[in-house]
Amino acid sequence: MSTQGNLRTLFKDGTIITMDRTIAAPPVGDVLVENGQIAAIGANLQVADAEVVDAAGSIVMPGLIDAHHHMWLGVMRRMMPDVDDLFTYIDVVAETLGSHYRPLDMYLSTKLTALACLDAGITTVIDACHSSRSPEHTDAALDALDGSGIRALHMVGAAMDKKASAAHIPGDLERLADNWNQGDGLVRVGLFGQLNIDWWRAARALDMRILTEFIGDLAKLGPEFDEPGLLGTHNIFNHCTRVPEETWKRLAAAGVNVTVNPRSDALFGFDDESFAWQRAVDHGLTPALGIDLDTAFGSDLFGEMHALFGQQRSAMRYRRFRGEENVPAPISVQAVLEAATVNGARAAGLEDRIGTLAVGREADVIMVRTDDVAVFPVTDPVGTIVQAVERANVDTVMVAGEIRKRGGKLVGVDLPKLQSEVNGSLAYLLEASGYQPEGSRKRVFVAA
Repeated sequence: MSTQGNLRTLFKDGTIITMDRTIAAPPVGDVLVENGQIAAIGANLQVADAEVVDAAGSIVMPGLIDAHHHMWLGVMRRMMPDVDDLFTYIDVVAETLGSHYRPLDMYLSTKLTALACLDAGITTVIDACHSSRSPEHTDAALDALDGSGIRALHMVGAAMDKKASAAHIPGDLERLADNWNQGDGLVRVGLFGQLNIDWWRAARALDMRILTEFIGDLAKLGPEFDEPGLLGTHNIFNHCTRVPEETWKRLAAAGVNVTVNPRSDALFGFDDESFAWQRAVDHGLTPALGIDLDTAFGSDLFGEMHALFGQQRSAMRYRRFRGEENVPAPISVQAVLEAATVNGARAAGLEDRIGTLAVGREADVIMVRTDDVAVFPVTDPVGTIVQAVERANVDTVMVAGEIRKRGGKLVGVDLPKLQSEVNGSLAYLLEASGYQPEGSRKRVFVAA
């Protein structure tokens, strides 16, 4: 299991974004980390025996939280960038390729995705694994997460292809809870349970969180889920597009967590002008952001923040121009960054530990350089993070006091070795399945 650092680290002279509305941080100041926690925030802190990270000209803030990501798809990056049909996607990633996954492929895909997330300033991921083909596959994914140093909630779920059995899952939950959920490690386990009420009961008996993919015209929340103890703050509902009003009221009354994936919801045409993020907010919920999949996108939350800002404003303006009354106000950059930090912490059940910078919180901290020609001058730090920076500007990433990226480079990662292993995994999957990616069938035109 991962361990917290014991050294003092001082982020010195940075622009601080705490995401905690109760803390009046100085415009430029210091953040002290000690024994894996935030020990002090202030101007010109006097600290002895600390490793000093020069944060001048940089923004220091909480790590980003990716609240929904199918990390097992890592070796299939950009394999289907133009797909717009959910069932075509499932046929390729599950029936064709996923059915050939070995535990090794699960390990390498998950490791690749975890490291890419860390590189992009993501310190916590809710790993939506709808490919838990066997206990060995689950263990491989968990080992990859644990070895990467990222904070993760791994959601164990049935594989989507018809060749796989899910009979092991409910019985395996107790073993997984005993191994991963008893201490204070960075990696924990929950259930990707869809709407299997028996699995929900098994997960709740183990105090596990439960994830459900929820598209309103493809799934219905039946009255049987009103059984006391089943529906509550331990639930995470993803997508939540085209959900009827009566269901929104039930979700809100139960205080569930909602996650949205702006880019993939648009890719597959899941959403409409009512806009799931807005519907959740209208019902008093606090939606978080997820990347969803790498088969079309990259592992960075900056793209999701851009998409959320643009899509909400577009959808609300469409409703306004159509003549609706009392249309919600345009989204703010503050609300977008909350979705990528504090709301994600709440979805993961970690709102009392991460998501903000405050004394006593666990030290999931990132430092983002602002000296890039596309970034300076910084007139609004939150607006800069949401609208201007990208993964290349993420200089330093710390998880629970341990530095995982420093000076723009991942720490302790042999990238050539990983690339070779990932390429080998992909080659095996393509040979075993006989699948030819659509990109390899395209003609690429190069100017003479």
